[in-house]
Amino acid sequence: MVRVQDSSATDDRLLDELTTVVSAAGAAILATRSGSLDTRTKSDLTPVTVCDHAAEAVILEALARLLPGMCIVSEEAAGRALPERIPDSFVLVDPLDGTRELVAGRDEFTVNVAIVAGGRPRLGIVAAPAQALLWRGIEGRGAERLRLSPGAPASAAQGRSPIRTRPTPHSGLVAAISRSHLDPRTQAYLARLPIMERRACGSAVKFCQVAEGSADVYARLSPTCEWDVAAGHAVLAAAGGVINTPEGAPLSYGRMAENFRVPAFIAWGDPSAAARLSA
Repeated sequence: MVRVQDSSATDDRLLDELTTVVSAAGAAILATRSGSLDTRTKSDLTPVTVCDHAAEAVILEALARLLPGMCIVSEEAAGRALPERIPDSFVLVDPLDGTRELVAGRDEFTVNVAIVAGGRPRLGIVAAPAQALLWRGIEGRGAERLRLSPGAPASAAQGRSPIRTRPTPHSGLVAAISRSHLDPRTQAYLARLPIMERRACGSAVKFCQVAEGSADVYARLSPTCEWDVAAGHAVLAAAGGVINTPEGAPLSYGRMAENFRVPAFIAWGDPSAAARLSA
C-alpha cells in the first residue's frame, strides 16, 4: 500500500478519501445516464458510454490531487496511452465496470479503484451506485460494506458492517456467475463443483458477494483485465478469501507487456476449499 507514514491512521484517511472519490464518480454515472448514453464499441469489442468517461474524469482529477505523481492505470485512459513504465506502487481504476448492464438498464454496475503494491492489490473499493452500496478493504485490516448515497462523503455512510467470507457450507456451494461472460470453459469447471445454487450478476459485485459470505466461489476462465479484478480482489482478500489462477498460482498485477490482461481466475471465500476443490 501507499503510505505517507507507516500508520493505520494514514491508511484509514486514504481509504475514506478514496471512498469519497468513488462515491462522486458513482453520482456522475447516475446523473449522466439520465440522458443519451452515446454507446460505442471499442476495438476490443466492449461497449463504452458517456457515463464511463464522466466517472473516469472525476476519479483522475481527484487522484491527481490526493496522490500527486502516483502512476494511474485507468481503463479508458489506458486505451488512449499507457504510462512509460509501471512502478512498484500504482492505482488501477475501472470507472464503470459492467457497462453492458448499465446499457441494458440494470443496476449491476460498479466503480472500482485499487492500490497495487508489489504486484498485489493492497486496498480496494467497489461501489454499486445504483444500489447505494459500497464495499472496501485493506490488506490485513479487514473489509466492510457501507450504505452510501452516491455523491455523499465517506463520513455520511450508513449501515457500516464488517464483512467476512464464510466456511464452505455442507449443503453445497453458492456460485456467483457472470451474466454476460459465462463461457463454456467456466461452465465446464463449475459443473465439476458441488454447486447447489448459481447467482447471475454483472460487474465486480460478484467478488463482494463472496467477500460478504453470500456466495462461495466466482470463477471466470475467459480473459478480462486487471482493472476489472483488482479492487474486488483486494476486498475479498481483506475479508479472508483468495483469488488464484486455475493452476493455483496467485494473480499478479502491473503486467503492461500483456496489456494488463488476466487470462483466468477463480475466487474463493474459503481458502481451504480453494485447495481442496480446485485440485
